[in-house]
Order: sequence, then C-alpha cells, then structure tokens
Amino acid sequence: MSISIPFAGRREKPRRKHRAADRIAELEVQHEAELAALREENVTLLNRQASSDDFFAILWHDVVTTNGALSQEKQARGDAEEAAAQMRMERDEWRDKALALQARFGPQIAAEENANRIDVPPMIRDTSDPRDQATGPINVTALWEARDAGLLGPVTDPGHATS
Repeated sequence: MSISIPFAGRREKPRRKHRAADRIAELEVQHEAELAALREENVTLLNRQASSDDFFAILWHDVVTTNGALSQEKQARGDAEEAAAQMRMERDEWRDKALALQARFGPQIAAEENANRIDVPPMIRDTSDPRDQATGPINVTALWEARDAGLLGPVTDPGHATS
C-alpha cells in the first residue's frame, strides 16, 4: 500500500489579476450585458413604433371616415337646397294663382257672403270670441261731444252704425 502525501513545499500560486484572458472574459461579460440592454431597448422602441403606427393608422382611418361623411353631408345639403328652391318656386306659382283667383272672384265671393249672412241681434251674440269682436273703428268721443255733433239719436237698427 502506498500513501501519497502531498508535497508540502509546493503550493499553488494564486492567479494573477491582470492576465489578458481574464480581462477579455470581463469585457465579454460586460459586452454581453450591454448587448442585452441594447436588445431590450430595441424591443421597447420597436413596440413604441408599432403602437404609434397603429395610432396613426386609426387617425388616418378617422380622417378618411370624416372626409367621407363631409362629402355626403355636402351632397345632402345640395339636394336639400335644390328641393327647397323647387318648393319655393311651386309656392310662388300657387300664391300667384291664388291672388289671381282672389282678384277675379273676390267681389263675387263677397257678394255671396253678404247675401247669405246671418244676422244675430247684439243681445244674443257672444262677443267674447275674438273672431266676433268689432272690426271697425270705435268712436270714443265723450257723450256731450257726440250729442253736440248730432251723432246721438234713437236706435232703430242695431246693425247700422252711425259715424
């Protein structure tokens, strides 16, 4: 049996701190960390760019939609103005015809209405209706002025007004 005893006089030397391989390894680790940070920043920037592209696509869609609605509104407005102009022309034609008929048949209609009038004695007639109010001028002179002017006299015809 043999026992090996380590050589006590020989000890391992500590590694040197400034070896080139160690420095290169440190730089590679540092470089990998910087590269990972840059990759993360690129991912963040690309996500931000994608979000802004989506936002501008939505805005562009809104612009296109709004412009389409504006053109439809302009078309509808033009159609409405054209229809209104046509209605005004028709109204003017009907008004002219009505005025012509009124001028032509007005005296005849008035004569028929006067011939077919219904006289109601004043004491029965309800004058609270606004359509039944007096339409002629009302003489508001004092009684003594009316007497002196000869406007007062016996009432023989209630439907006849003296002026």
